[in-house]
Amino acid sequence: MSHHPHSTHAPLLLRVAVLTVSDTRTAATDEGGKLAAELCRAGGFTVEETQFVRDEAAKIAAAVLALQVDAVVLTGGTGISPRDVTIEALEPLFGKKLPGFGELFRSLSFAEIGPAAMLSRATAGTIGGMIVFALPGSPAGVRLALDRLIIPELPHLVSQLRRSHEH
Repeated sequence: MSHHPHSTHAPLLLRVAVLTVSDTRTAATDEGGKLAAELCRAGGFTVEETQFVRDEAAKIAAAVLALQVDAVVLTGGTGISPRDVTIEALEPLFGKKLPGFGELFRSLSFAEIGPAAMLSRATAGTIGGMIVFALPGSPAGVRLALDRLIIPELPHLVSQLRRSHEH
């Protein structure tokens, strides 16, 4: 199915929040979060909020649940170190999981970095009326996910989600 037929249903205003999950990053050192916000704006989306959240599942879940936007992009906490708990925080909240996002991200990532791509647990799903993406914190991973997957498809995803929440 081509992407073009869906563009007529695209919402005019897409509101996005960017959350950086980290115990150590600051506004000065957060390259991934900064890049995510820049790419979302360049893609025509309104970045309504940017914030830092500690690597603690309860804090990540609470921060996401407090948002009222169309999409949430989280950077960081998707690896396999003991402090990487973004996925554990989000998956119990997902109404619907989008396994294709993580699969495609890892496939595209493999083409760039080889077998280390398997270390990423990047994922996406819906929480209420929001689409939520969990990305690695690296600028290369953020750029790959946003340029190749999220920005091209987000208008369609949001229009589908809005339609399903109207019924």
